[in-house]
Amino acid sequence: MDVAAPGYAEYLTAADLRLLSSAAGLSDRAMAALADDADFLERLLASPQVFEAVFGAGDEMVLVSPFLAFGVAVQRAVADLAAMDYLPERSGPRQRIPVFDTPQLRDFLGSAQRRLFLTELLASFTRVASGRYRVGGRARTRRFSELDPVRMAGLLEVATAQTRPGIYRRLGDVSLFLAGVFPDYSAAHALGPLDVSRLLRSARVPAGERDELAAAPALDLLEYLGTRWYRAALATAPVRTARLDVVGEVAGRFHQARRVLNHLADRYLFGSGGQWFPRPAP
Repeated sequence: MDVAAPGYAEYLTAADLRLLSSAAGLSDRAMAALADDADFLERLLASPQVFEAVFGAGDEMVLVSPFLAFGVAVQRAVADLAAMDYLPERSGPRQRIPVFDTPQLRDFLGSAQRRLFLTELLASFTRVASGRYRVGGRARTRRFSELDPVRMAGLLEVATAQTRPGIYRRLGDVSLFLAGVFPDYSAAHALGPLDVSRLLRSARVPAGERDELAAAPALDLLEYLGTRWYRAALATAPVRTARLDVVGEVAGRFHQARRVLNHLADRYLFGSGGQWFPRPAP
């Protein structure tokens, strides 16, 4: 397992640090001194004491940031998968079949950078951006929402070269989020042919491949599109950064990322002390 990625300390609030120091039996001063030690923070997030403090309170309100809660859940998934031979996979409405792919899922979570990626992804959707943008030379506007990939993809029509990589990246994020956290919703609210055609064009899918993909199941389509959009973000970015490198890794292992998020959503994100995310609009 590689060393922990930096990035945790920049998200943790004062309330998070107080909870962590209490769970670890450290003084607030000692905790503050260790807050920049990413490896220490990951070990702490993985501890049973912190998990119990965050998720063991039932319906009681725990004053922590979403980032801390999701970081704890991701670390808990590492422990879960170490003891599991299979995870259920959706084969239809309310139907599950066992899939023996936990070695690949454990390998995906073996990277500290990918663990941080999933934590950041989940935290980024606790508040969803939406608004309007202008198209053409007239005062005609369209709406967009980060939970609506069709409307998000419309932003590419007016995007500049500088903003296009960020839009591709966010389209990849929303595909992974919907397929991972709201898979049943995504399957039940499959997109119509016109919307699917728009998304395939926005993902730069060759025309000869679109007809077959248009008939794909909703989760398979989201995986395919998300992979394409992440790779488009890398291809159009003017500078390759360490965080973009992780995007490239996730693009190559999108199915595994989705399966890990399915497990997190089923076990920890719903019915465990609060509603973390707004539901996608029908």
